[in-house]
Amino acid sequence: MTNLTLASVFSTPAKIMSRIPQAFVQLAMRGGLAGIFWSSARTKVEGLMTVSENTVYLFEEEYRLPLLDPEIAAYLATYAEHLLPIMLILGLATRLSALGLFVMTLTIQIFVYPDAFLSTHFGWFALALGIMAYGPGKLSLDHIITRQEI
Repeated sequence: MTNLTLASVFSTPAKIMSRIPQAFVQLAMRGGLAGIFWSSARTKVEGLMTVSENTVYLFEEEYRLPLLDPEIAAYLATYAEHLLPIMLILGLATRLSALGLFVMTLTIQIFVYPDAFLSTHFGWFALALGIMAYGPGKLSLDHIITRQEI
């Protein structure tokens, strides 16, 4: 008979989880953040990459960002929401891509949906911060590029 203690009940799963390779965790964080913005980007276009009239309308009437013409903002946001997730998945300029999505999230939080912090944006901030702080990991083009420079 084994001596089952509260410490062993919690330490065994913790030991198992600590064996998850860091590179997989970093890839999952990149994929999670990329998926959020890619999904949003695809709702803003018709066909492959034509910014829809509805998207421009939303930037004119609902989002109303200060200092930016709504049409320019619609195009910038749409193209950034396509490009930055692709870069995250590839692990190319990963920290910079995560920073771009962090700034987009901050903009959305402050100017568009200020009541969505805990329900939505906090998670986006957390993913972006994790990627910015810990980098893309070994399963990335950044790792391949920097490894060859050393």
